[in-house]
Amino acid sequence: MRILGIDPALRTTGFGVIDVEGSELHYVASGTIKTDAVDSGQLPLRLKVIFDGVREVVARYQPHCASVEIVFVNVNPQSTLLLGQARGAAITGLVSCDIEVAEYTALQMKKAIVGAGHATKEQVQEMVKRLLKLPGVPGKDAADALGLAICHAHAARSFAAIEKATARVRSTKAQFKGGRSY
Repeated sequence: MRILGIDPALRTTGFGVIDVEGSELHYVASGTIKTDAVDSGQLPLRLKVIFDGVREVVARYQPHCASVEIVFVNVNPQSTLLLGQARGAAITGLVSCDIEVAEYTALQMKKAIVGAGHATKEQVQEMVKRLLKLPGVPGKDAADALGLAICHAHAARSFAAIEKATARVRSTKAQFKGGRSY
């Protein structure tokens, strides 16, 4: 299975691609999608760069699924809204290519990679390097994206085991019927 991790941001969106064979993780590629060439006042054009960049990464590496970081609420509400729009452009790029998207918080990713939810960027970089047997430390944005892909590789196995062990039955409670819930 090939997994694409996306660490969305308005200036630099990180991406990382890994292959999963059983319990083995293999590095495929990583990098960033930068919107520096577009004037910072041109938000729609910057979002288009992210959207097009994600679609290009999907076309080049053909992932089976993707993992995207969930936006955290910042002290500055404007920054949170801008980050959310960048995230939306990345997710839209993925789903427009029919890629299934999983979502994880930075805390979940750090806990899965480093073992501590409040790990530093440097700790994430070092553990990604070790887990993927890389010759050097990846950049911060790429390391976060690779971390999201690794997080999903571990979680996907657990989700598949749970789904296999339990039969899903649709609930008939709290359904809408004729404008009323029952």
